[in-house]
Formats: sequence, structure tokens, C-alpha cells
Amino acid sequence: MKALQLTAYGDPKKVIKLINLPEPGVLAADEWIVDMEAAPVAPTDQYIIAGIYGEQPPLPHFLGCEGVGRVSAVGSGVKHVKVGDRVIAPLLQNTTWSTRIKTKETWQRALPEGNLNQMAQVGMNPLTAFLLLTEFKTLKAGDWVISTSANSAVGRSIIPIAQGRGIKTVNIVRTPHLVEEIKAIGGDVVLAVGPDLTKQIKEATGGADIQLALDGVGGPLTQQLVDLVGLYGIVVLWSRMGGADSTISPIPILFAGKSLHGFWVVNWLKISGNRERLTAAFEEIAPLVSSGKIVIPVAGEFALNQYVDAIALAAKYSGKAILYPNGRP
Repeated sequence: MKALQLTAYGDPKKVIKLINLPEPGVLAADEWIVDMEAAPVAPTDQYIIAGIYGEQPPLPHFLGCEGVGRVSAVGSGVKHVKVGDRVIAPLLQNTTWSTRIKTKETWQRALPEGNLNQMAQVGMNPLTAFLLLTEFKTLKAGDWVISTSANSAVGRSIIPIAQGRGIKTVNIVRTPHLVEEIKAIGGDVVLAVGPDLTKQIKEATGGADIQLALDGVGGPLTQQLVDLVGLYGIVVLWSRMGGADSTISPIPILFAGKSLHGFWVVNWLKISGNRERLTAAFEEIAPLVSSGKIVIPVAGEFALNQYVDAIALAAKYSGKAILYPNGRP
């Protein structure tokens, strides 16, 4: 079997090696094998390679934070998956840029069939969107949520997950030319960042009491969101794609009980008991991806030995580059 291994941090051409590994060997009763079909080059992978991610495993280490594959062998005690099932690759294992993975995760179940490039992306961005919508506030049908970076993979996933729950979305983009595109995929209100943003949101929502705002941009926009949410409202910062730090006034936090939370799915996955909750989460998320309601742009398709080109393309943020560790099915 083959895998991509990071030997140092820096230029992918210099620090990544395609290596040969021994086959997994005899399986324990609770183990099973996934033959990897497709694995995206995600921003997380790029940050790890550059040495700037929030948590860096010791070198050398393998690469690939998400993907899907087919079960090719199961131990005698495995009942939750069977040979031939397409499944999400193990999360946090960082081994999806390889031809084969041995695992014993109990939350995995067979995925519905669907576009391979899209199903390869079920495991991280749609999951993050689902958790952002469900972990911080209990929203009901008819409630509003604000989502910045609405054209990102997480932002695009928030819209159909919210729709399925009857939640209405205010979607914020940083460039006006994206407004119609995000409206076309179901955004109830789509607005570009500007000096009248707060006024526009209040008018578009009829002055609704908005309790949750999900911020992937950071910078001055975070303060606007703090101001926009109602009494005891919550702003969740899940990325800072704008590149600027947020400066937050303590006044609305002190006198209106508002709060600002950070969210990183890696930490959530480490909390005891959360992995067992993944089965139910993906039962809601996976059909949205399989049916085409969640669509994340794809920039190109690459063999495993074309990883340098794949990473270079992904760095342009025009969509995900997809690696096919065992060749195109």
C-alpha cells in the first residue's frame, strides 16, 4: 500500500514523500479495512503542511484529514459495516491520502450513493456546519441564523441543513458578485459586506430576534454580529478568513449577556461521548450531500502521485482538489 507522508514543514515538493507501506495484515475482531476512493485537499491539510495548524502531530506523519472509501475486509466481530459499503474515513487520523486504512471506529455506517467528489467531503465541512447550527443554541422552525463566509464549504453546507430544519438564513459574502450565486443555492437573505449591513439585516428579517450568528471571517465583522444578535445571543467564530483580528466591545457582552465562542471541530471530536453522536449527525448530513442539496465546488481530480499539482490548485481556493488514492473508480 502507498501513502503520502510529511517529513518537514514547508514546500510540498520538498517535504512530502509518496512511500510504500506494508499491508495491514490479519485483522482483530473489531477492525476493518477501508480502500480509499477519494480524499480532498482541504485547507486543514495545507495548514498542516505549512506548519501553521492549531495542532501539529509529530514528524514524520501521514496526511489527509477527510475522504471516503469502500470497506474491503472486516474482522469477525464487526457488524455496523460490511464489505462493499462506502464509508467516511476515520476522522482525526490524518491518513486519508493513502490507498488503504485500518480502523475500528464504531460510529461509521454505510453512506448513500452519490457523486464521489461530493461524498468525499461529507466528513469535515458539512459536519462543522451541522455542529455550528446545533451545539450552541436550540433553534426552532422560523428562527433566523446569520452566516458569514457564505460561499465557503461550511457556509454552503449551513444553508441546506438549516432549510431542512425550517431555519431561515442571512448569508453574508465579502464580494457582491457572489450574492446571486448564494441565493440560487437557497439562501433566504444574501448580502455583501458594507457600511449598511446591520440596517439591511434588520430590514430583511423584520427586526427578528436573532439568537445565533456563525462567523467564518473575523475582523470588524465579528463586532457587527455581536451587535446584531439579541439578548443572550451567541456569536460563534469558526474561522478568520478575513485575516484580521476581531476587537470586541465588552458593553453588549456585559449588559445584554451576549457571548462569543470559538469552535474547532478537532476539539469537539476529542470530547468523551461525541464520537458516538456522529452516527446520528451523518444520518442527517449525508443524504443532503448525496441528493445534491449540499454541493461544494471541486477544482480538479488527481492521482495520488500528482499531489504537488493538487495542493497547488487547492491553494488558489477555487474549489477542492480531489485525490484518488487507488485511481478513478
